[in-house]
Amino acid sequence: MAQAPLNAPSFFPSHSIDHAVAGIGAGTIAVLCMHPLDLLKVKLQVSTAKPQGGIGKQIYTSLKDIYDRRGIKGLYRGIGPNVAGNASSWGLYFLFYTMLKRRIAQEDPNKNLSAGTFLLCSAEASAATALLTNPFWVVKVRMFTTTPDSPGAYRGLWHGLSQISRTEGMAGLWRGTILALVGVSNGAVQFMAYEEMKKWAFRQKKQRYANSGLAWTPEVDRLSNTTYTLISGVSKLWALALTYPYQVIRARTQNNATAHLYPNIRETVRRTWSNEGMRGFYRGLGTNLVRVLPGNCVTFVVYENMAWFFRTWASKREERRKDLEA
Repeated sequence: MAQAPLNAPSFFPSHSIDHAVAGIGAGTIAVLCMHPLDLLKVKLQVSTAKPQGGIGKQIYTSLKDIYDRRGIKGLYRGIGPNVAGNASSWGLYFLFYTMLKRRIAQEDPNKNLSAGTFLLCSAEASAATALLTNPFWVVKVRMFTTTPDSPGAYRGLWHGLSQISRTEGMAGLWRGTILALVGVSNGAVQFMAYEEMKKWAFRQKKQRYANSGLAWTPEVDRLSNTTYTLISGVSKLWALALTYPYQVIRARTQNNATAHLYPNIRETVRRTWSNEGMRGFYRGLGTNLVRVLPGNCVTFVVYENMAWFFRTWASKREERRKDLEA
């Protein structure tokens, strides 16, 4: 997410929309690649049974069991709300995040954005996104934790949204919102670390170009895919280590099948601690790492390349326009 100059041209009507479209594309591709592991992660989060075997064995046997019973459709159950949730979340997040960063930059064009600024912008963008997309996640969790022939099972995203709205009202659609807002800390911590590492990497690259006498052009205004993969992975690991327990609590409070066991946040925390101890709050973490780290890296690599494409194409289009006017 290299910060484009304030007067730089944009591919779409604004830079914020450029980043929103890049986020939507990245979120969609990541879900299509990683959906079965995301499905398994949620199943493990809401489960209270003692895990059997190592992480690799759990993942293999669980996915094989789903495939044997339901086939490919079983592995991709809930793909609709997952795509809608992830695509809209990344799109809205980058829309708000870019708007906030550019507004701050406009107030003081000569000031470099600090780690604290990245943290604040990310937290605000994450909070707004969480509030707007929470209904998608409620449907996703419930579809992930049921089978098509389960009583009251949702047939898809819109069926789930309409059923929840009809039977539980608005409160049902925004069930777990408080925990989603707690989860803002995950994105904020991750993006603060990611932006700082990316700033450092860009400084190193620009220094190398300056020393070699090469010109810095829009075509080289990006890092390598390997670098994006590394810094996105490290930043995600850091954020997960600090904030993962809220995901377990959120999944359990949103799961309709166990609503009698986990009716609210306080009871969920109490029961999880008394029955499973600290390990209960990190249930599914291994599967989450297997799913989230590759998915996170795919998301950022695709996003950064799409954002770079929009920046470069907009610059070339502007140059052609100026040439025609000359």
